[in-house]
Amino acid sequence: MTSRFDVDGLLKLLREKVGDFPYPHQLAVLLDNPLRRKLEQPAASVNVISLSGDENVLEIGPGPGFFSAEIARCLKSGHLALFDIQPEMLEKARRKLARAGHHNVSFHAGEAGADLPFGDGHFDAAFMAQVIGEVTDKEACLRSLARVLKPEGALVFHESFPDPDRMSVSELRDLAEPHGFELIQAHGGRWKDIVRFQKPADRSASAANGD
Repeated sequence: MTSRFDVDGLLKLLREKVGDFPYPHQLAVLLDNPLRRKLEQPAASVNVISLSGDENVLEIGPGPGFFSAEIARCLKSGHLALFDIQPEMLEKARRKLARAGHHNVSFHAGEAGADLPFGDGHFDAAFMAQVIGEVTDKEACLRSLARVLKPEGALVFHESFPDPDRMSVSELRDLAEPHGFELIQAHGGRWKDIVRFQKPADRSASAANGD
């Protein structure tokens, strides 16, 4: 059995060997392959978002579209917005989704640590897979996510080994809860965590309606 010490040592080695992030688009083939699909089971992570099919969904850091195709497949009449710091990754995701027949998708390049270029309360859900650990200004990212999500909107993180910037459930709580997000569920363990938060309901609107 691999000890916790061994895992931490391997993560340290990965940090030293991989170098600067974001993950280089030239190596995107390593992010989207049959072995990773078998290990990661992207459909299981996307199912945690609990999509009905008509939502507006934001995915930050989609890379070549590994999870994006699963999200788009669930959106029969909704829309998926992909936001990535690398235009080259967005182009790879665009080609992947087009080949799969998913056209309910828009593509936006930018820095997740800056203010997201979307309107207040625009999205029903946001999804980040192995990305938040790489964001330079995580606080700014969470502030933006709190702004662009609708009341009761879902924020789902997928964090897994061997990502050297993997964040634990407790670290994600420390990051998200000060911005008003409530932990709804957390699945996983040593190798993978899928964590769902929710933005609170708009209590002022409820009060105005006499609820």
